[in-house]
Amino acid sequence: MLRVVIADDEPLARRAMRRLLVARPQIEIVGESESVAETLDLVGRVRPDLIFLDIRLNGGDGFDLLAALENAPKVVFVTAYAEYAVDAFGVQAVDYLLKPVDPDRLDAAIERVQQLLARGEEGAEPRIELRSSGRVVLAAPSDIAAVIADGDFSRFILCDQPSLLVLGTLGQFEAILPTPPFARLGRSIMVNIDRLQRVETRSRDDVRLMLWGVSDPISIGRVAAVRLRQVMSTRKE
Repeated sequence: MLRVVIADDEPLARRAMRRLLVARPQIEIVGESESVAETLDLVGRVRPDLIFLDIRLNGGDGFDLLAALENAPKVVFVTAYAEYAVDAFGVQAVDYLLKPVDPDRLDAAIERVQQLLARGEEGAEPRIELRSSGRVVLAAPSDIAAVIADGDFSRFILCDQPSLLVLGTLGQFEAILPTPPFARLGRSIMVNIDRLQRVETRSRDDVRLMLWGVSDPISIGRVAAVRLRQVMSTRKE
């Protein structure tokens, strides 16, 4: 049984979330709140396993709440604001659900929380929600072969599936992805070194990376190739 708190500044939104959750026998709702201060007090008193947390709260936002919690429970953001997804996973949110909440996505989030709690997070690899205009992927870092800058977007090169163009700069995602194995090779590319199969050097300015799980090579320039050699040398020491 998961003991959960619903934190949302809108009474109608809390009611909608409650209707979804009471239909799931593995869930026990132990409290609701609408502000940062109220949620802090509630979490301290009832010690829930999970908070379904809106971005917007009275007196602040969900990030203010998490910053104030010493031992935060698991968090699933439930919000109407898609643009905060990168920040949410930067604070180790288990999932990021957009309103109106899809019941299947809710079930998937609940299942992930149960799995994390069951194994005490030992060996658990956090998932990152990658959202494009027509597709959403929950990817483990090990399934990401490379990330390439594309203006205000970043293209995620995923293993054994099509790439995905996601809103967010390379710097934003660099702050989330683990280093190692991810290495920033320049302004426009970051590579998962654990996925590096071989390097083909055709000229000083034409170096191609073959990555496990990716059919097409990725070309990098001279500066990125130098940085790659430095990274590989450090890993061997």
